[in-house]
Amino acid sequence: MPKFHYIALDQNGQETVGDLDAGSEADAINQLRQSGLYPTSVAAEGAGQAAAIKKRVKTTSGKGKSKVVKVGANAKVKSKSLMIFTRQLATLIDSGLPLLRGLTVLGRQEPHPVMKGTINTLADNVQTGSTFSESLQQYPRIFNKLYINMVKAGELGGVLELVLNRLAEYQEKAQKLKNKIVAAMVYPMIVMCIAAAIIVFLMMVIVPRFETIFEDMLGSKDKLPELTKMVIGFSRNMFEYKWYLIGGIVAVVLGWRVIATSKGGRRWIDRTKLKLPLFGDVQRKTAISRFSRTLGTLVTSGVPILQALNITRETAGNTIISDAITKVHDAVKEGESMVAPLESSGVFPAMVISMVDVGEETGQLPEMLLKIADVYEDEVDNSVSALTSMLEPLMIVVLALVVGVIVMALFLPLIEVIKNLSGGGGG
Repeated sequence: MPKFHYIALDQNGQETVGDLDAGSEADAINQLRQSGLYPTSVAAEGAGQAAAIKKRVKTTSGKGKSKVVKVGANAKVKSKSLMIFTRQLATLIDSGLPLLRGLTVLGRQEPHPVMKGTINTLADNVQTGSTFSESLQQYPRIFNKLYINMVKAGELGGVLELVLNRLAEYQEKAQKLKNKIVAAMVYPMIVMCIAAAIIVFLMMVIVPRFETIFEDMLGSKDKLPELTKMVIGFSRNMFEYKWYLIGGIVAVVLGWRVIATSKGGRRWIDRTKLKLPLFGDVQRKTAISRFSRTLGTLVTSGVPILQALNITRETAGNTIISDAITKVHDAVKEGESMVAPLESSGVFPAMVISMVDVGEETGQLPEMLLKIADVYEDEVDNSVSALTSMLEPLMIVVLALVVGVIVMALFLPLIEVIKNLSGGGGG
């Protein structure tokens, strides 16, 4: 029978840690509840979450009390911390613990000072009579509109624990998708940085030394091969104009930031992202997955469709997708179908449009949107894997060609010198 690691709270809100044997995660949770415990984290032995449980327990128990800081309205926390908080709160409320008690318990055990202060403030507000959603509005940079509106819908419908579970699932899937993309891009970025460092080292250190050797051996640069002259000229320009080069790079970075912050520039960048030869497909599928997951989760949680579309537009992450959602919003407001504006946008594939059409006709639009999200998350995973498998050998080949050209340019004069010496010796 599998072994499970768990973190649970007793009747007094004290944290307890242990192991137990159970047939499944659900059986393990039931065993803990029957024992009078409120589980906050349960994971099978050997799973990634099990290691996270051990690490979190070590952090919370080994350091004593965490420092509590006063949290302002502009405070921010990592998405992972928010994800853990949402999952644990959902688990506690689902286990029968009142909201206020759950917040108090989580605030007591939270290791991160900013998150700890936020949770304690939320608990104080709830205790004084504010609703949970009203309390969340004090921290707009931690809890976005999607989060707040879903909690509000859960409070109005009396299904807060269900909505929190959906929020936790949404955050976990979004984080998983983000981690996949980041992990896939790490290796190509490392190879790119190493390649750039090697080329700069060769051009600014090795080539100048060989230039000196060639001048001593041949006496005139005119005797050098054209390839060697070109490489030496490029190296000299890099060395002589290095501050101009650095200044140019800084200017490009600052110019890019200025363009990215302007409305027209942002739209141009987002449109370009979707049309890139290799990365555009991944960008498009990621945007479609986010749109479908967000809208489906909101509508399923009881948020009105028009309000859900507004929230989805604000969290789309791409202005082209946002413009398409605006057209969808206007069409729905007039009592029309979502299909026509989605089709006219040119962003959404035919499969997505067909599934949305079927969902509207059958009254199962939220379910269809979530299915679209699942399909496109798998598509993103496959596309990222394919992109990585293409980029890795391509970058290695490019690096080999560049380094090979530099090495060839440096050794061609040496070969000529050796030939001349051999000829002279034979005479």
